Amino acid sequence: MYFYVHFMVEILCFYFLSLIVGDSWILWLVPFVYDALAFVSQMLFGAISDYLAKIPFGLIGVALMILGLILFQFGSLSLVAITAIIALGNACVHINGAEVTLRSSKGKISPAAIFVAGGSFGVITGKILASIAPVWLMIILIATTIPVIIIAEKYRKKADVAKNPCKDFKFANPSLPIWLITAFATIVVIIRGFMGYSIPLSWNTTIWQAVLLFVFMGVGKGLGGILVDKIGIKKTIMISTLGAIPFLIFGNEIMEISLIGVMFFSMTMAVTLAILVSVYQKNPGVAFGFTTIGLFLGSLPAFFFQVTDFLTNVIIVVVASILCCGMLIKITRKGGKNVV
Repeated sequence: MYFYVHFMVEILCFYFLSLIVGDSWILWLVPFVYDALAFVSQMLFGAISDYLAKIPFGLIGVALMILGLILFQFGSLSLVAITAIIALGNACVHINGAEVTLRSSKGKISPAAIFVAGGSFGVITGKILASIAPVWLMIILIATTIPVIIIAEKYRKKADVAKNPCKDFKFANPSLPIWLITAFATIVVIIRGFMGYSIPLSWNTTIWQAVLLFVFMGVGKGLGGILVDKIGIKKTIMISTLGAIPFLIFGNEIMEISLIGVMFFSMTMAVTLAILVSVYQKNPGVAFGFTTIGLFLGSLPAFFFQVTDFLTNVIIVVVASILCCGMLIKITRKGGKNVV
C-alpha cells in the first residue's frame, strides 16, 4: 500500500519542483531547501514517531503538501516558504511509511524496500506531468492517498502491540559497536547518493531514457529487499556493489548494460536500511533517518559541481563500489542471513 503512497508523494513533489526550476539563484536555492528539509528532518520526525506512535504523520504530511500546492496556485507565499511546507509534508509521509512497513514486516526488509522503491517511479512521473497537468489534478491525486494511509495505520497499531516489533531484524554484526555500524552504513548511503550523480550515462539524452533510468532505480531498490530476504544480505552486497561495477563502467554509451548496473547498485538501499534497523530495533524511525541524512549529504556536491570526465567517473565508481562492499561485509552478521 505504501508503494502507492510514496509514488504519489514524489509525483507531487517533483511536479512542483519541475515547475519552478530555473537559472536564477533563488530557483537554485529552492531545490536545495527542499532536499535539506525533506531529507534531514526525517531523523527528527522519525525519533518523535518512534515514541509517539499516535501522531498521524502520514495524514499531516499529505495535508501539508496539499496546502503547499494551494498556496503555490494562488501565489500566497514565497517559493522558499512553499517549498519548505511541501518538503516537510514529504518527510512526514516518508517516516510514516517507514514506520508502518518496518514495524509490521516481522524481520523482512522487502516491504520497506518496496515502499522506498515507489519514489523512483514517482520522481520521473512528476517531472513528466509538470508539462501537462494542472495543479488541481495533482491535489486530487495526492488526496487519494488519505484512505490508503488510514487503512495502513491499522497494521502499525497491530504491530505496536508488541514492545519491540522490529526485534526480528538481526542482519548486523553483533560483535561490533553500534556507532561503527551506524557510521559505515551511513557512509555507504552517502556514497550511493554521490554516485547517483557520477555514474557515466552519456546515453541518457531523452525523456524516455530518463524514464527507464528511474524505473530501473526503483526496481533495484525493491529487488534488493527481496534478495536480502531470499538469498541473504552478504550475497546481495556482492551483487549490488562489485557485480555492478562492469555494467556501470562499460554501459556509459550502451543503455541496456548501464541500466543493469544502476539496478544492481540501487539494491544497496535495502542493505543499509536492514543493517540500521537491526541495531535500532526500538527506533526504526531513527534508523530510517540515518539513511535520508546520508542521501542528502551525498547529493550536496551536485549543487556545486559536476564531474563530467569519463575516466574520473570510472575511478569514482570502482573505488566507491569496492569501499562500499568492504564496509558492508564488515558490519553484517556472519553467514549473511537474518537470524529470527
